[in-house]
Amino acid sequence: MKFSVIFEAQLADPTVEREHQLFRDSVEQAVLAERMGFDRIWAVEHHSLKWYAHMSAPEIFLTWVAARTSTLRIGHGVVCMPFAFNHPARVAERAATLDLLSGGRLDLGAGRGGTEQETSLCGVDRDRTAREVQEALRIIGKAWQDEELEYHGELIDIPPHPILPRPHQRPHPPLFLACSRTDTLRQAAEMGLGALVMGFAGPEAIAAMRGAYDTARAARTGDRLVSTVVNDHFAVLCPTIVLDDRDRARAVGLRGQRFFAQSIGYWYGGAGLPDEAVVAGASAAEAEAELRRAGEQVAARLNEQRIPVRPTSTATFHADHAYGTAGDAIAYVERLRAAGADEVMCLIQMGTVPQEVCMETIRQWGEKVIPRFIDA
Repeated sequence: MKFSVIFEAQLADPTVEREHQLFRDSVEQAVLAERMGFDRIWAVEHHSLKWYAHMSAPEIFLTWVAARTSTLRIGHGVVCMPFAFNHPARVAERAATLDLLSGGRLDLGAGRGGTEQETSLCGVDRDRTAREVQEALRIIGKAWQDEELEYHGELIDIPPHPILPRPHQRPHPPLFLACSRTDTLRQAAEMGLGALVMGFAGPEAIAAMRGAYDTARAARTGDRLVSTVVNDHFAVLCPTIVLDDRDRARAVGLRGQRFFAQSIGYWYGGAGLPDEAVVAGASAAEAEAELRRAGEQVAARLNEQRIPVRPTSTATFHADHAYGTAGDAIAYVERLRAAGADEVMCLIQMGTVPQEVCMETIRQWGEKVIPRFIDA
């Protein structure tokens, strides 16, 4: 089992001062994560998604963290790969530079960044995002394995050019794909990519997703592989707050998750602006009731708009996660391991979670949870 921390850079009640402190806090969390035995951090890339994700330049954040650590792997989770966000040759150049400077600690994930808010900022054609992500991955795979990159595809033409510098890892850093649906899991498996999986729906849903991924792996013929190197790593998101006080941990975690769910729902459709209806001193039962009510409101709004309410539509309002004591987290990781997770990506830094709680959660995972799974 591998363990990591993922950063969205979420921010309730955003001001310039709070935003700047948030980035300093996130670096502090990442440095502590290495000391506590975590294997990796991941940083997202999103644009103009106020509240939900202020992490617009993860390559800078990850470089800053890499310079302050020595063993921690540094993960793009993920780069927005449509061409108007990031030209694939530029992704290869930047990622290779970070990989060599970090001594071969980089992992590179791909995603679409497909909200209207984001795509309208950079002039991305939303109808092409899925195809551009796949084409970008093939280009990056070639750029890191061929002496010169030359690519003539359906969507882009690149005449022969050397792509410099070369990455430290040979032939290149591991490649991943963000997966929230069965079809993207199949694509990841067919292309030989590791899966970065949203885990809000719980271990049972994770087991089904792992089954779909493994079925596609078993059936792949190799004609869609993006590289000569195959990565079959299955990493799963795990919302978590761990404190000695179980009730407080659940209350803080569920309040943070409610903010996460509302802010992502606002930009992806189906939810109003995130609010602070759950006060900081609410009990776990009160926080869980508010989370459930917010999910019901989203489902009702989607029904009113005649949008099908699929399981993924309200998964972020599911409350069964690693909130509580270290013993509760250990039991939840056991369920994730049984479901097929190779890596647990701890989501700690949700918009309303105080810095001291983030730091204590990382410490408790390092001292009490991770040691239970070493070499397991």
